[in-house]
Amino acid sequence: MRKIAVKNVRVVLRTSLGFAGLGIGSSVAGSGVVALLLVLQGLPNDVGDRGWVLGLTAAGIVAAALLAGTLWTAWLQRRTAIWFVLGRPPSESEARRALRLPVDMAVVSGTLWLIGTVILTVLAGTLGSADDAGGMATVIGLGGLTTVGLTYLAAEWVARPVMTIALDVLPPRGSLPVTVLTRLVVTWALASGVPFVGVLLVATPPELGSGDHTASLIMLSVIGLAVGAIGTALLARAVAAPLHRLRVALDEIARGNNDVTVDVDDASEIGRLQTSVNQLASGLREQARMRDLFGRHVGADVARHALEYGASLSGDVREVTALFVDVVDSTALAYRTPPEELVGKLNRLFAAVVSAVNARGGLVNKFQGDAALCIFGAPTRLADAPTAALAAARAIRDAVREAGELDLGIGVSSGPVFAGQLGSSSRLEYTVIGDAVNEAARLTELAKAVPSRVLASDAVVSAALPGEAAHWAKHGELELRGRQEATPTWTTGPQS
Repeated sequence: MRKIAVKNVRVVLRTSLGFAGLGIGSSVAGSGVVALLLVLQGLPNDVGDRGWVLGLTAAGIVAAALLAGTLWTAWLQRRTAIWFVLGRPPSESEARRALRLPVDMAVVSGTLWLIGTVILTVLAGTLGSADDAGGMATVIGLGGLTTVGLTYLAAEWVARPVMTIALDVLPPRGSLPVTVLTRLVVTWALASGVPFVGVLLVATPPELGSGDHTASLIMLSVIGLAVGAIGTALLARAVAAPLHRLRVALDEIARGNNDVTVDVDDASEIGRLQTSVNQLASGLREQARMRDLFGRHVGADVARHALEYGASLSGDVREVTALFVDVVDSTALAYRTPPEELVGKLNRLFAAVVSAVNARGGLVNKFQGDAALCIFGAPTRLADAPTAALAAARAIRDAVREAGELDLGIGVSSGPVFAGQLGSSSRLEYTVIGDAVNEAARLTELAKAVPSRVLASDAVVSAALPGEAAHWAKHGELELRGRQEATPTWTTGPQS
């Protein structure tokens, strides 16, 4: 926490010094340019021997403006600096005030320049003539407009660290405090509007002063080029840099990386776009999380099928192989085993079931207490479902026996079943219904008394590949509950 506070203090100091340097630098540079233009136009000399009064007054105004601007800027920043240093999020009013810092800086600069313009214009008119007053007002006014525009664009750049935090609390929405159009207009005014107006005023009647107009025109052209370059650079930083970060973020999202966050550091339409990209990434992360949870509950294949075909009460008849797993003597086991310990054992059993079934392309359709129903051939069709199911049955039996925690029975059967969504429009479950599922469940009950703990129907083993069928041997004909005819069954060795 202390490190964060120290870091915030450094940022505040850097921002404050940036504002102070911006205010002083822009005022000094603007005053110097205006003074040079006035000299080139010969305006101080036009007022006679008392031109020195005008010069001293201008110097005093510049000094007073520097002091007043520094104090005024510090006063505007005082509340912003407090919450930033403390490392706490600002309130909405504090965030709104922080977002107004560039505008406030421009207001401070514009107000001071306006005061100086009025004073020097009145003084020039008093010491000289109305033409002198007009020339003074025009030159200083154009210089003030240029300084205010540069101050506004540069203040947005200096205030980025503070604005980023403020925009977390008050994201851009509704009526925006600043727009890209505003920046474009300000940049156009700096690069073209103000210099061209100055050129027109110098080159056309009435003449402003008795100085060398050619030198003034050259000076205005140089100023236009320099200020235009600075303004364009600030605009590019304010617009092109965020857009580049947005493009990089969208490229990451397009490649499937939804763990993307863009800093919202702009109060214009760009900030709204940054917010939208963050919301897009957040929505995609939530969808991925829901899909992952959905897949864990119903199986990845069922989840994919539901997402592709929608939630409909539909299905079809498939030839599948059903594998049923059930724990031996689960009632007595639950009686003598603490619940937490029993759950741990069952989870380890089901982990072995999921691993074996998934590795062979099957689906763990549902867990039923201490039992599990697995399907091979739906919803994803398999080239050889019987072979996969028999191999999975042996793998599950071997893994559980190696763990030595539980005893179980496994039944495997094949046949046509209905595979699809079952339930109502508000609550669906993917399931399989058919004689093969019932036969697998009946075989599981009988398998609990077989040494190998695995029984398979004749239809499964007959349809399996020879390499897998070699692991199985005839067990005999068994009478299954609910059937009038005996069922041929197969079993496998204790470890095979």
